[in-house]
Amino acid sequence: MIRLTLAALYTAALVLANPAFADVEAAKAAAGGDMRKLVFHSAPKDAGDVDFMTFDEQPLNLSDWQGKWVVVNFWATWCAPCRKEMPMLSALQEDLGGENFEVVTIATSRNPPAKMKAFFDEIGVDNLPLHRDPRSMLARQMGVLGLPVTVILNPEGQEIARLTGDADWASDEARAVLAALIGGGEG
Repeated sequence: MIRLTLAALYTAALVLANPAFADVEAAKAAAGGDMRKLVFHSAPKDAGDVDFMTFDEQPLNLSDWQGKWVVVNFWATWCAPCRKEMPMLSALQEDLGGENFEVVTIATSRNPPAKMKAFFDEIGVDNLPLHRDPRSMLARQMGVLGLPVTVILNPEGQEIARLTGDADWASDEARAVLAALIGGGEG
């Protein structure tokens, strides 16, 4: 009985000492405003492993961002909520982007490159990538069932949370959630 109790205490100490658990709990606690729509998974989930592409049709994979926290936003040129939300994602990248954090935008479905560029030009976004998933293979694999959908990936490349619909990613609440995850907001 004593060994069982000690094993339970040891396991609990390891779980509590694991910063990933503490970070997610702090992020959940900080989720106010639009971030209340953010659904945290009970355990990290594998992210999609299907390739997508750069604007210039070079292959990419979400694993290319392992080692940093990533906010992945699936959007389309015809999506009105995407138009509203994209400048806020741009502000988030401006404020937190760096060695430990990045916003990755992926236009899914049929989005002609010229329209993608015009979309970003019209809303004044010049610091986010124009990545493409033209056959929606990554979006389908990740269960994206409408737009916009934004997922948060941990440095191991696993999905830890998802928000369906638009949100104010430039808000203090969004920054608080991400600061809890990435360790004080240092990008």
